[in-house]
Amino acid sequence: MNFKDWDKDPRPRYLVVNADEGEPGTCKDREIMRKDPHKLVEGCLVAGRAMNATAAYIYIRGEFYHEATILQRAINEAYEAGLIGKNACGSGYDFDIYIHRGMGAYICGEETSLIESIEGKAGKPRLKPPFPAAVGLFGCPSTVTNVETVAVAPTICRRGGKWFASFGP
Repeated sequence: MNFKDWDKDPRPRYLVVNADEGEPGTCKDREIMRKDPHKLVEGCLVAGRAMNATAAYIYIRGEFYHEATILQRAINEAYEAGLIGKNACGSGYDFDIYIHRGMGAYICGEETSLIESIEGKAGKPRLKPPFPAAVGLFGCPSTVTNVETVAVAPTICRRGGKWFASFGP
């Protein structure tokens, strides 16, 4: 599937957020989930709406029990406030966020292994093509990205693309 055909596909779309963070010494995603989980929840809503996704699945490393608890609390608060769920933000758009706890397999950092794990299968990579954008989670178009990318989306929306572009060459 190419980008121009994305809107013509009638299947549901999913945002998949990789919060597995299996590389030794990395902790950026963990810090976002610990210290600012609402930013991740808001980022899921922004990214999900941009791609017209029906749900986000956050795949969180099994060892991140504390972070998963904090993040689930933020998700619950967003549901209670009407920011996500049916008629999210009073917009007529339905969007849910689910946490999926990983089992610690390093390979599940790879996008198709992560998808397999969420689907309840062994976390083994799929052959590509097809790529997740065409046949991803539950056989539907999916975008797989990381916590940091999703969490910065609301700030970019508020400050603008020019502000964000000022950080790079």
